[in-house]
Amino acid sequence: MPIINLSQKEIPTHYYNIVPDLPKPLDPPLHPGTKKPIGPEDLAAIFPIELIKQEVSNERFIEIPEEVRKAYMLYRPSPLIRALSLEKELGTPARIYYKYEGVSPVGSHKLNTALPQAYYNKKEGIKRLTTETGAGQWGSAISFACQHFGLESMVYMVKASYDQKPYRKIMMKLFGADIVASPSNKTKSGQKYQAEDANHPGSLGIAISEAVEDAVSRKDTHYCLGSVLNHVLLHQTIIGQEAQKQMEIAGDYPDIIIGCHGGGSNFAGISFPFLRDKLNGKKPNLRAIAVEPASCASLTKGKFEYDFGDTAGLTPLLAMYTLGHDFIPSPIHAGGLRYHGASPIVSLLLKEGVIEAKNYEQIPVFEAAAQFAKNQGIIPAPESAHAIKAAIDEALECKKTGQAKTILFNLSGHGLFDMSAYDSYLSGTMK
Repeated sequence: MPIINLSQKEIPTHYYNIVPDLPKPLDPPLHPGTKKPIGPEDLAAIFPIELIKQEVSNERFIEIPEEVRKAYMLYRPSPLIRALSLEKELGTPARIYYKYEGVSPVGSHKLNTALPQAYYNKKEGIKRLTTETGAGQWGSAISFACQHFGLESMVYMVKASYDQKPYRKIMMKLFGADIVASPSNKTKSGQKYQAEDANHPGSLGIAISEAVEDAVSRKDTHYCLGSVLNHVLLHQTIIGQEAQKQMEIAGDYPDIIIGCHGGGSNFAGISFPFLRDKLNGKKPNLRAIAVEPASCASLTKGKFEYDFGDTAGLTPLLAMYTLGHDFIPSPIHAGGLRYHGASPIVSLLLKEGVIEAKNYEQIPVFEAAAQFAKNQGIIPAPESAHAIKAAIDEALECKKTGQAKTILFNLSGHGLFDMSAYDSYLSGTMK
């Protein structure tokens, strides 16, 4: 069975929270001013109380509101697909599966957390949300979610991606969002970087600073984040939970799980439900690999330390792998992975040896994406192509050793708005 689908009755009823199963407690986030552990009251200016509760929760399973589950029915459950054509071309004994999140209305996994975040803010009486976006997947998701639940949205899009991906801007505007290139002239944070360099490419850290600054300036506005924080990763675990059921139907279980990594939500979504089996001793040999770009390799080249989540130092300090909050990455086409830091949970799992991380340069990633597209008929987002590259490498290693391992990766979005990137690759102008 190359495609395994679930019925809508099988959409998860609860999110899985990995925090109670971690090998050690997380280091607490610190207040940006006092540098002391931050309290719920400090976060209330930008987040609704229900998301704050989820951020600090030690409950293993957290119920999904019925209104959110109904919204998920627009596109969930997503299919699990066996990459038979790719396996044949590689000549590998490995079995390669991918969970395809590109079936969502916005073309990526980001809607899994955008919908609950918009819902909880609406429930608390908030009228408007601000956020940042790199490649535009998160901006598209929050724009749609706000439209769905009747909220206004303001999106600060990293300038490099704003220029590279015009169709993402159009999608956000169709969903009713206001959108500007970051750094912008709308905030003090943006004005500072514009003054330093009129052609500044921007970064997710700068865009976060602008979105947070905007949010705290208005009482009717909250900020929302598409990755990194605990509650965001929590919402994405519906991906892995569905995949668990689908792998059971296939009569298989992954030896290796792979996800691309920018802030951590993609990788967490596919891996955390399976990692529970590793952490409780049921599957001690399970491997989970987070894959990042070589030009912004926080997990493989960063330091584990407290750092700000944004460039201006407005957010809490998080204990994570980081390249430094003032790091400005190269304007690669995988804009969603251009983040200086990493999720505290993912960082802890790597530090404790529970997961692995690797990085790739841009051109080999696009070579893997092209090979996948020719065999499976799906043009992947540049971010997801990092996971494809790692899956191909693992499958080729199985070819060398003769081991028939099972590989599962998260194809977190399609690349139909990334044609300029593929044109650059095909024309030989990609750096």
